[in-house]
Amino acid sequence: MTNRQAIGFQDFWKSRGFGCIAALVWLAAASAGAQEAASLEERIVSVSEAITPSVVHISAVVRVNDRRNVVTGSGLIARADGLVLTNQHVVDKAVKVEVSVPGRKRRYPAEIVGTDPQTDLAVLHIEPDEPLPAATFAKIDEVRVGQWVLAIGNPYGLDGTVSLGIVSAKGRNLEVPGLLNDFIQTDAMIDRGSSGGPLVDLEGHVIGLNSRGQGRGIGFTIPVDTVLQVMAELENGGVERGWLGTSIQALSRELASYLGVPDATGVIVNGVSEGSPAARASLRPGDVITGFGEQDVDAEKDEDLGRFQRQVAATAPETEVRLRILRDGRFRDVLVTIGTQPKVEPEEQETDLGFHVQEITEGLYRSERLPVREGVFVAFVAPGSPAARANLFIGDVVVDIDGREVEDLGDFRRATARAEDQRRVLILARRGKDLRFLLLDRGAPISSPGGQLESDPEATGAE
Repeated sequence: MTNRQAIGFQDFWKSRGFGCIAALVWLAAASAGAQEAASLEERIVSVSEAITPSVVHISAVVRVNDRRNVVTGSGLIARADGLVLTNQHVVDKAVKVEVSVPGRKRRYPAEIVGTDPQTDLAVLHIEPDEPLPAATFAKIDEVRVGQWVLAIGNPYGLDGTVSLGIVSAKGRNLEVPGLLNDFIQTDAMIDRGSSGGPLVDLEGHVIGLNSRGQGRGIGFTIPVDTVLQVMAELENGGVERGWLGTSIQALSRELASYLGVPDATGVIVNGVSEGSPAARASLRPGDVITGFGEQDVDAEKDEDLGRFQRQVAATAPETEVRLRILRDGRFRDVLVTIGTQPKVEPEEQETDLGFHVQEITEGLYRSERLPVREGVFVAFVAPGSPAARANLFIGDVVVDIDGREVEDLGDFRRATARAEDQRRVLILARRGKDLRFLLLDRGAPISSPGGQLESDPEATGAE
């Protein structure tokens, strides 16, 4: 064999040897990948089997004007003694709530312990025959963007549905009036009926309560720290939040530039409630709040306003806070004593005269631009009812019934109780700047088919 032949022979085997090594490496990697996939699959199955018994089906009969609709959703067993978490919108205006527990044939009647519309959370209680399988909870600091998660719920009535996804983002602010949450975003499916079900990590710990879906692959979950805090407060009588008493809007770059402070960040005060902490601190429309205590205030877009609202809400009432404001081109400090947030959800009252009223809360007074705070707000008028025939309108403010002054919902209840045996009732209602005298006559029949029970497919589950 010549030297050239020998060298060629060696090169051939070297090349074949490298090829064999590459093939072995590829086979080893493929084998490891298959093992990892099998391990992930086994973990998903294990977590699903562990958490699904803690996810319940909720059925609520809710009052919508003069009708009754059936709404369904999901819930989570938080304690073995029967404490159940769900979304506020699942049981909003519910007159009856039932809970179905996996593996148990009966439906348990549920008591609504408390609701919090500002976080979309509700706490229910049932009386189980034996201890229930309660979920375990993670800590929000342990949640990472990109980690695998499972969403479990009952979309469209399909109990125990499991979907896989990841944490897409944390700290999402949604431009939804009244909501204070900074949501976890996930691409695990959250559909109608999934509301109130848990989002869990691959350790089987709950990282949040699913609240709403927003198209394919975009869902929003209430973080676990918010869930546990609100649950504890609702059990102890209700949620107490700080209140400043301003309405605000974002400080855009264009507005900041126009005001001559292009680098400034903050929120613009565009309204101050009478008698509020802000009013007592002499805040006024046009002020720009740039600092709250030791924290900067930054809201360039409307969806950023939630951060400042949460700063105020998380401050204990009677706490003195230093605000940094921009007024007339100059920065100054203002001390304000944070108050207690007024009631957010107005209480409602039905009547046998074909109309419903709501108490006038601070939020209702502002949102409806009412001319007065005294009285009750007409929220519904049934077609063909005595109220409709007398031309009582939605948006009217009832201030007097048969000569009895109505300043609040308590006055209204007492006045209608005294008039319940009368055929005709005279109501004085404020409509804008005018007063209307309206005579409601019970003599003619009511044509509205009130009190019907319907199943509303549009009202079941996540929004």
